[in-house]
Amino acid sequence: MEVDYSRYELSGREKGLFLAAGYIAIFALGLLFYHSLILAVPAGCMIIFFLPAAGEYKAEKRRQLLTVQFRDMLYSLSSSMAAGRQMSEALLEAKEDLEGMYPASSPLCRELSYMATCMKENRADEKGLLLSLAQRSGIEDICRFADVYVACRETGGDLQHVIIDTSSMLTDKMEIERAIRALTAQKQFESVIISVMPVACILLLNIFAPDYLAVMYEKLAGRLLMTLALAGIVTAFIISRKILRIEV
Repeated sequence: MEVDYSRYELSGREKGLFLAAGYIAIFALGLLFYHSLILAVPAGCMIIFFLPAAGEYKAEKRRQLLTVQFRDMLYSLSSSMAAGRQMSEALLEAKEDLEGMYPASSPLCRELSYMATCMKENRADEKGLLLSLAQRSGIEDICRFADVYVACRETGGDLQHVIIDTSSMLTDKMEIERAIRALTAQKQFESVIISVMPVACILLLNIFAPDYLAVMYEKLAGRLLMTLALAGIVTAFIISRKILRIEV
């Protein structure tokens, strides 16, 4: 079965868990910032508008996993091609190597199993299968690899040498991307902490000094200030995530 990696369809269980957790989180924020069940109960229903974002997040995580697995596949392909294997044989060996490293249900393992079935039963050409994976994944590195392979096949170039060199260059690029993600991971964690701290402070004040914030829940001006504070926290979190989202 061919998978479109640009989209992710949440299962019923995933939707249920996301909606339940999101409702509780928004309800708790509404209750904390307004002390009003009348506002908090319907506010929790806003989580339904974030379902598309949850699908996009899961799709991005799946593409990242596919990229990591593709890097490991390149190591296997390079070794097989250096030993004189044809691409079809190298893909079958890569399937066995990856199944020893990842679950059979992981993205690239499923793709390689599908390729193996097509090549054995339908006599499909690996060129078309690689181009299909590149198109469906939308991942630049996979597209480049497929284009180089197709160009070599059509022009009669030194396929073995070109594939090995291309695999080495793409692997180096992926290692740089992985290093950048590792460097930004700490900053992303810090951005979460910074966003959570104001909420934690308000919670602690409500627990240990409720009279201190009483005016914020009794006057219209106080509710407006709490609304601005909540909007500021959410906006700062979104901006920080966008700043730390580095495309290589």
